[in-house]
Amino acid sequence: MTTEVDRLIKILENISLGDYSNDIMAFTTGGHSKSIHRIAEAVGMMMVKIETREFGLRLMVEQLQELNEKIKANTLQTVGSIAKALGARDKYTQGHAERVASYSKRLARRLGLSKQDTHDIQVAGVLHDIGKIGFSDKVFENADTKVSDEIFAEIRQHPIRTRQILQGLDFLGPAVEYAAAHHEKIDGTGYPEGLAGDQIPLGAKILAVADCFDAITTTRSYQAARSTEKALKILKKISGNHLDPSLVETFSEEIRENGMETNT
Repeated sequence: MTTEVDRLIKILENISLGDYSNDIMAFTTGGHSKSIHRIAEAVGMMMVKIETREFGLRLMVEQLQELNEKIKANTLQTVGSIAKALGARDKYTQGHAERVASYSKRLARRLGLSKQDTHDIQVAGVLHDIGKIGFSDKVFENADTKVSDEIFAEIRQHPIRTRQILQGLDFLGPAVEYAAAHHEKIDGTGYPEGLAGDQIPLGAKILAVADCFDAITTTRSYQAARSTEKALKILKKISGNHLDPSLVETFSEEIRENGMETNT
Protein backbone atom coordinates (compact mmCIF):
# COMPACT_ATOMS: atom_id res chain seq x y z
CA MET A 1 0.00 0.00 0.00
CA THR A 2 1.39 3.38 -1.03
CA THR A 3 1.73 5.77 1.88
CA GLU A 4 1.69 9.56 1.79
CA VAL A 5 5.45 9.48 2.38
CA ASP A 6 5.92 7.28 -0.67
CA ARG A 7 3.80 9.65 -2.77
CA LEU A 8 5.72 12.65 -1.46
CA ILE A 9 9.06 11.00 -2.21
CA LYS A 10 7.92 10.25 -5.78
CA ILE A 11 6.92 13.90 -6.29
CA LEU A 12 10.25 15.08 -4.86
CA GLU A 13 12.08 12.73 -7.25
CA ASN A 14 10.17 14.23 -10.19
CA ILE A 15 10.99 17.75 -8.99
CA SER A 16 14.68 16.81 -8.86
CA LEU A 17 14.35 15.88 -12.56
CA GLY A 18 12.92 19.30 -13.39
CA ASP A 19 9.21 18.47 -13.29
CA TYR A 20 7.90 21.43 -11.31
CA SER A 21 4.28 20.31 -11.22
CA ASN A 22 1.77 21.51 -8.64
CA ASP A 23 1.32 18.00 -7.24
CA ILE A 24 3.34 18.96 -4.17
CA MET A 25 0.70 21.52 -3.21
CA ALA A 26 -1.77 18.75 -2.41
CA PHE A 27 0.29 18.03 0.69
CA THR A 28 -0.03 21.61 1.98
CA THR A 29 -3.74 21.20 2.68
CA GLY A 30 -5.42 19.55 5.64
CA GLY A 31 -5.45 15.82 6.14
CA HIS A 32 -1.68 15.37 6.27
CA SER A 33 0.71 15.18 9.15
CA LYS A 34 2.36 18.37 10.37
CA SER A 35 5.79 17.19 9.20
CA ILE A 36 4.54 16.33 5.69
CA HIS A 37 2.73 19.68 5.58
CA ARG A 38 5.91 21.60 6.48
CA ILE A 39 8.03 19.67 3.94
CA ALA A 40 5.49 20.34 1.18
CA GLU A 41 5.36 24.07 1.94
CA ALA A 42 9.15 24.33 2.03
CA VAL A 43 9.48 22.48 -1.28
CA GLY A 44 6.74 24.66 -2.78
CA MET A 45 8.62 27.83 -1.81
CA MET A 46 11.85 26.35 -3.17
CA MET A 47 10.13 25.65 -6.49
CA VAL A 48 8.91 29.24 -6.69
CA LYS A 49 12.42 30.56 -6.09
CA ILE A 50 13.95 28.18 -8.64
CA GLU A 51 11.37 29.03 -11.30
CA THR A 52 11.86 32.74 -10.64
CA ARG A 53 15.61 32.38 -10.97
CA GLU A 54 15.25 30.32 -14.17
CA PHE A 55 12.89 32.91 -15.63
CA GLY A 56 15.44 35.61 -14.84
CA LEU A 57 18.18 33.58 -16.51
CA ARG A 58 16.04 33.00 -19.61
CA LEU A 59 15.29 36.70 -19.78
CA MET A 60 18.99 37.50 -19.41
CA VAL A 61 19.87 35.05 -22.19
CA GLU A 62 17.23 36.58 -24.46
CA GLN A 63 18.58 40.06 -23.74
CA LEU A 64 22.14 38.91 -24.42
CA GLN A 65 21.05 37.29 -27.67
CA GLU A 66 19.30 40.49 -28.70
CA LEU A 67 22.39 42.50 -27.80
CA ASN A 68 24.58 40.04 -29.69
CA GLU A 69 22.42 40.43 -32.80
CA LYS A 70 22.73 44.22 -32.53
CA ILE A 71 26.50 43.95 -32.18
CA LYS A 72 26.69 41.66 -35.22
CA ALA A 73 24.49 44.01 -37.26
CA ASN A 74 26.53 47.07 -36.25
CA THR A 75 29.82 45.30 -36.98
CA LEU A 76 28.60 44.11 -40.36
CA GLN A 77 27.37 47.61 -41.16
CA THR A 78 30.77 49.05 -40.24
CA VAL A 79 32.66 46.50 -42.33
CA GLY A 80 30.22 47.07 -45.18
CA SER A 81 30.85 50.81 -44.97
CA ILE A 82 34.57 50.15 -45.24
CA ALA A 83 33.92 48.06 -48.35
CA LYS A 84 31.86 50.87 -49.87
CA ALA A 85 34.71 53.26 -49.18
CA LEU A 86 36.56 51.54 -52.02
CA GLY A 87 34.27 53.42 -54.38
CA ALA A 88 35.77 56.68 -53.21
CA ARG A 89 39.18 55.49 -54.40
CA ASP A 90 38.07 53.75 -57.59
CA LYS A 91 35.29 55.42 -59.55
CA TYR A 92 35.05 52.42 -61.88
CA THR A 93 33.88 50.07 -59.16
CA GLN A 94 31.35 52.26 -57.36
CA GLY A 95 28.32 50.12 -56.58
CA HIS A 96 30.13 46.95 -57.65
CA ALA A 97 29.92 45.20 -54.26
CA GLU A 98 26.21 45.92 -53.91
CA ARG A 99 25.47 44.64 -57.42
CA VAL A 100 27.56 41.49 -56.93
CA ALA A 101 25.74 40.86 -53.64
CA SER A 102 22.37 41.28 -55.35
CA TYR A 103 23.25 39.09 -58.35
CA SER A 104 24.62 36.43 -56.00
CA LYS A 105 21.48 36.52 -53.87
CA ARG A 106 19.29 36.16 -56.95
CA LEU A 107 21.30 33.19 -58.22
CA ALA A 108 21.28 31.51 -54.82
CA ARG A 109 17.50 31.89 -54.61
CA ARG A 110 17.04 30.54 -58.10
CA LEU A 111 19.10 27.51 -57.15
CA GLY A 112 16.74 26.92 -54.23
CA LEU A 113 19.35 27.39 -51.52
CA SER A 114 18.23 27.88 -47.92
CA LYS A 115 17.55 31.31 -46.47
CA GLN A 116 20.71 31.11 -44.34
CA ASP A 117 22.91 29.98 -47.24
CA THR A 118 21.50 32.75 -49.41
CA HIS A 119 22.18 35.29 -46.67
CA ASP A 120 25.79 34.09 -46.25
CA ILE A 121 26.38 34.37 -50.00
CA GLN A 122 24.84 37.84 -50.14
CA VAL A 123 27.05 39.02 -47.26
CA ALA A 124 30.10 37.57 -49.01
CA GLY A 125 29.12 39.56 -52.08
CA VAL A 126 29.11 42.80 -50.14
CA LEU A 127 32.51 42.06 -48.61
CA HIS A 128 34.28 40.12 -51.38
CA ASP A 129 36.65 42.94 -52.36
CA ILE A 130 37.29 44.43 -48.93
CA GLY A 131 40.91 43.26 -49.15
CA LYS A 132 41.46 45.95 -51.78
CA ILE A 133 41.20 48.58 -49.04
CA GLY A 134 44.93 48.06 -48.51
CA PHE A 135 45.89 48.60 -52.15
CA SER A 136 48.41 51.26 -53.04
CA ASP A 137 47.16 54.26 -55.03
CA LYS A 138 49.00 53.07 -58.15
CA VAL A 139 46.62 50.11 -58.41
CA PHE A 140 43.58 52.37 -58.53
CA GLU A 141 45.29 54.93 -60.73
CA ASN A 142 46.36 52.35 -63.32
CA ALA A 143 44.51 53.03 -66.57
CA ASP A 144 46.51 50.81 -68.88
CA THR A 145 44.91 47.90 -70.69
CA LYS A 146 47.96 45.81 -69.77
CA VAL A 147 48.55 45.48 -66.04
CA SER A 148 52.18 45.35 -64.92
CA ASP A 149 53.47 42.28 -63.11
CA GLU A 150 53.94 44.36 -59.97
CA ILE A 151 50.36 45.60 -59.92
CA PHE A 152 48.96 42.18 -60.84
CA ALA A 153 50.88 40.61 -57.96
CA GLU A 154 49.30 43.12 -55.60
CA ILE A 155 45.83 42.50 -57.04
CA ARG A 156 46.21 38.75 -56.48
CA GLN A 157 46.74 39.41 -52.77
CA HIS A 158 43.32 40.93 -52.13
CA PRO A 159 41.46 37.64 -51.44
CA ILE A 160 44.09 36.81 -48.82
CA ARG A 161 43.73 40.26 -47.28
CA THR A 162 39.96 39.84 -47.33
CA ARG A 163 40.28 36.64 -45.28
CA GLN A 164 42.69 38.31 -42.86
CA ILE A 165 40.32 41.24 -42.31
CA LEU A 166 37.20 39.11 -41.85
CA GLN A 167 38.41 35.90 -40.19
CA GLY A 168 38.03 37.28 -36.65
CA LEU A 169 34.31 37.92 -37.22
CA ASP A 170 33.06 34.43 -36.38
CA PHE A 171 29.41 35.30 -36.99
CA LEU A 172 30.14 35.68 -40.72
CA GLY A 173 30.54 31.90 -40.90
CA PRO A 174 31.20 30.53 -44.42
CA ALA A 175 30.88 34.00 -45.99
CA VAL A 176 34.58 34.60 -45.20
CA GLU A 177 35.74 31.64 -47.31
CA TYR A 178 33.25 32.45 -50.08
CA ALA A 179 34.77 35.92 -50.36
CA ALA A 180 38.33 34.61 -50.12
CA ALA A 181 37.79 32.04 -52.90
CA HIS A 182 35.82 34.06 -55.45
CA HIS A 183 38.82 34.29 -57.82
CA GLU A 184 39.43 30.54 -57.86
CA LYS A 185 38.69 28.86 -61.22
CA ILE A 186 37.11 25.52 -62.06
CA ASP A 187 40.25 24.38 -63.87
CA GLY A 188 42.51 25.22 -60.91
CA THR A 189 44.28 28.20 -62.48
CA GLY A 190 42.71 30.79 -60.19
CA TYR A 191 44.02 32.37 -57.02
CA PRO A 192 44.94 32.60 -54.17
CA GLU A 193 45.16 28.83 -53.59
CA GLY A 194 44.61 27.26 -57.01
CA LEU A 195 41.50 25.35 -55.94
CA ALA A 196 39.68 23.38 -58.63
CA GLY A 197 36.23 21.90 -59.22
CA ASP A 198 34.50 20.76 -56.05
CA GLN A 199 37.32 22.13 -53.91
CA ILE A 200 35.79 25.56 -54.49
CA PRO A 201 32.82 26.30 -52.19
CA LEU A 202 29.50 26.73 -54.00
CA GLY A 203 29.15 30.21 -52.52
CA ALA A 204 32.47 31.24 -54.05
CA LYS A 205 31.45 29.83 -57.45
CA ILE A 206 28.26 31.88 -57.31
CA LEU A 207 30.22 35.01 -56.42
CA ALA A 208 32.59 34.37 -59.32
CA VAL A 209 29.71 34.36 -61.84
CA ALA A 210 28.18 37.51 -60.38
CA ASP A 211 31.56 39.25 -60.14
CA CYS A 212 32.49 38.50 -63.75
CA PHE A 213 29.11 39.56 -65.10
CA ASP A 214 29.19 42.90 -63.29
CA ALA A 215 32.76 43.56 -64.38
CA ILE A 216 31.82 42.90 -68.02
CA THR A 217 28.66 45.02 -67.96
CA THR A 218 30.19 48.11 -66.32
CA THR A 219 32.69 50.57 -67.75
CA ARG A 220 36.21 50.02 -66.47
CA SER A 221 39.48 51.80 -67.18
CA TYR A 222 40.41 49.01 -69.57
CA GLN A 223 37.08 48.39 -71.32
CA ALA A 224 33.67 49.80 -72.18
CA ALA A 225 30.57 48.21 -70.70
CA ARG A 226 29.19 45.31 -72.74
CA SER A 227 25.52 44.62 -73.42
CA THR A 228 23.60 42.01 -71.45
CA GLU A 229 23.63 39.44 -74.24
CA LYS A 230 27.28 40.03 -75.05
CA ALA A 231 28.17 39.59 -71.38
CA LEU A 232 26.19 36.35 -71.12
CA LYS A 233 27.95 35.00 -74.22
CA ILE A 234 31.31 35.80 -72.63
CA LEU A 235 30.27 34.01 -69.43
CA LYS A 236 29.30 30.95 -71.46
CA LYS A 237 32.61 31.06 -73.33
CA ILE A 238 34.67 31.03 -70.12
CA SER A 239 32.48 28.48 -68.34
CA GLY A 240 34.05 25.09 -67.88
CA ASN A 241 37.52 26.46 -67.24
CA HIS A 242 36.83 29.64 -65.27
CA LEU A 243 33.19 29.44 -64.18
CA ASP A 244 30.84 26.60 -63.29
CA PRO A 245 28.80 25.87 -66.47
CA SER A 246 25.59 24.95 -64.63
CA LEU A 247 25.72 28.17 -62.59
CA VAL A 248 26.31 30.24 -65.72
CA GLU A 249 23.28 28.63 -67.35
CA THR A 250 21.05 29.26 -64.35
CA PHE A 251 22.37 32.82 -63.96
CA SER A 252 21.70 33.54 -67.64
CA GLU A 253 18.11 32.39 -67.22
CA GLU A 254 17.72 34.68 -64.20
CA ILE A 255 19.13 37.73 -66.02
CA ARG A 256 17.08 37.17 -69.17
CA GLU A 257 13.90 36.84 -67.10
CA ASN A 258 14.45 39.58 -64.51
CA GLY A 259 17.06 41.92 -65.96
CA MET A 260 20.24 43.54 -64.70
CA GLU A 261 20.86 45.43 -61.49
CA THR A 262 20.77 49.19 -61.95
CA ASN A 263 22.04 50.47 -58.57
CA THR A 264 25.33 52.34 -58.62
